[in-house]
Amino acid sequence: TVSYGGQGGDAELYGVYFVDPGQHLEHRLLVDHTVPNCRSRVDYRGALRGEGAHAVWIGDVIIRAEAEGTDTYELNRNLVLSDGTRVDSVPNLEILTGEVVGAGHASASGRIDDQHLFYLQARGIPYDKARRMVVRGFLGQLIAKLRVPEVREQVEAAIEQELDR
Repeated sequence: TVSYGGQGGDAELYGVYFVDPGQHLEHRLLVDHTVPNCRSRVDYRGALRGEGAHAVWIGDVIIRAEAEGTDTYELNRNLVLSDGTRVDSVPNLEILTGEVVGAGHASASGRIDDQHLFYLQARGIPYDKARRMVVRGFLGQLIAKLRVPEVREQVEAAIEQELDR
């Protein structure tokens, strides 16, 4: 939950997750813009694999009437790696003022593009390695935004461990 205490606040929320067979993972976010001239960015990305893997992502952003000058965007993307998974992604945006800089939301869930795999395999990269590269690239777009090197390295190591399973 993000709640702003004064004008000029800036919040960036990032999340990376893997959902394995039989797991249920749920994220619920609330960004409550209550004061003018604040900014928020939300970007969560997941990868699901195996029978019964289920991800739920609910992102609520409220721009209150007094929160003029708000700039916000929320995004949830999921990569479906096998059959038998389920993704429920619900970005919600409630705008109570007509004076915003920007406000938007998006959600997308889908499988690895066969053309990406074909491109890599046509260059001699084996299928399993090509798949790992695509997943790593998908999550890497978000990981690159992490500004603290130690945190970025820990997240990258955790992703590699998950990809090794």
